[in-house]
Amino acid sequence: MTTNEMSDKKIAIIGGGIAGASIALCLSEIGLQVDLFEKGTSLVNGPPICHLHAGGNLYREIPDKQCITLLKESIEALRLYPDSVDYRPTVIAIPQQDAGQPLDLLPRLTLLQNEYQKLIEHDVNNQVLGEPGDYYRLFELEELQALALLDEKKVPETAEQWMIPFAKHVDLSLLKFPVVLVQEFGWNVFRLGATAALSLEKNELCQIHLNNKVTKIDQDKQQKWSITSEENGVTSTHEFDYLINAAGFKTGEIDDLAGFYRQRLVEFKAAYVTQWQGTEGLWPEVIFHGVRGTPEGMAQFTPYADNLVQLHGMTDEITLFENGLVANAENSSQPKLAPELLRKIDVGWLNQEITTRGQRAIAHLSRYIPAFKEATVTGKPLFGAQQIPGEDANLRAAGVSFENNNYARCEIVKASSVLTCADALMEKLFEIGFVDKSAIGARLFPITHSISDQAITERSELYTQQRGYPIALAYRNIKQS
Repeated sequence: MTTNEMSDKKIAIIGGGIAGASIALCLSEIGLQVDLFEKGTSLVNGPPICHLHAGGNLYREIPDKQCITLLKESIEALRLYPDSVDYRPTVIAIPQQDAGQPLDLLPRLTLLQNEYQKLIEHDVNNQVLGEPGDYYRLFELEELQALALLDEKKVPETAEQWMIPFAKHVDLSLLKFPVVLVQEFGWNVFRLGATAALSLEKNELCQIHLNNKVTKIDQDKQQKWSITSEENGVTSTHEFDYLINAAGFKTGEIDDLAGFYRQRLVEFKAAYVTQWQGTEGLWPEVIFHGVRGTPEGMAQFTPYADNLVQLHGMTDEITLFENGLVANAENSSQPKLAPELLRKIDVGWLNQEITTRGQRAIAHLSRYIPAFKEATVTGKPLFGAQQIPGEDANLRAAGVSFENNNYARCEIVKASSVLTCADALMEKLFEIGFVDKSAIGARLFPITHSISDQAITERSELYTQQRGYPIALAYRNIKQS
């Protein structure tokens, strides 16, 4: 199939989050005409993304198979969006009161290390997490006590140097040993959105329709889709050969408009933006494991530029919410979030809510990092709702589902799953004669990789300001050397 033949087919994507924007990027780069409909004012403006999940080590409860999938998908996503990644490791620590044991993590870490080696042997370009032998490193109490005596480094270069601030400022008496340093990197949602938007704007085959709310969906006997959307009170209708539902937590609403049913969950979460002047060097990300939904839920410390720290506390009083996880009813594909949660999404947070939950997050982390009690809440949370297909709230690796009517749903839970979703879509589009087989699994993104780091930074700055966040969230602590 020639490029001209491919570009005769018109694809509609509803939803400009990480899934919709990335699918639009992939399909337009191989020569398909794509129209992307997004009801918001910019792309990739959804649930908080802060972590690449290169192995899923934050989640003890998920099976090894999902962890292997997340490792592979994270490497692919990093290769697609290298300028959106913060190249700093993550520390996994087990508190004394937790029932888990540090050495319980070892079989999974070893498995992931071996899988990473295999991926590099398959394609040397997959070596984006450092040397396979350095995928993880264990630190015993005695070594951390010695590191605590050293000066922190402005730009750490070794595993030991990354651990110095952890060793100096964490109350080590509260932890079990060893602790783990693993090559799970940070992921910046603002830089991610900027990269996708700049790439799509540069591609003549993609038309971006911002501020467009889809209000009606019809299909004729030839399986052509008719999509009606509204922008500033003005409606317009377009016809397409294929429809991709990538509407995030509103995926069920699009299913309802299209006449399909799908069982799913929706979960509302929030992370809190704080500022802390407490140390001299760059920190790794730090995870203190805990049981989700209890007062001892996982605590997550995610450092950004200019002393900003994003916090998760997996308790009902911080990141999780009462009635924040809901399933759909039999008469609709869309789960119904509580009105107070929808108000946060559609209108905004009350100042008191921001202060109260943000201070709880600071208190949750300062149990382990005592000096962190001096941190302050800085602006509104990073928040949103995510869909989870099916009934398993612990599902982390998910992709795409299909109907027989030239209709697909991109149902990712973690942002790194976007290329797996794209590959499955291309397989389906090949089956129905829309693309050439050579397009499946292609990892060539000449337009995307032509975008400069400076352009990404400038657009990221714009997004942080438009969305009301500190401009420092547009920057990375560490660039790839």
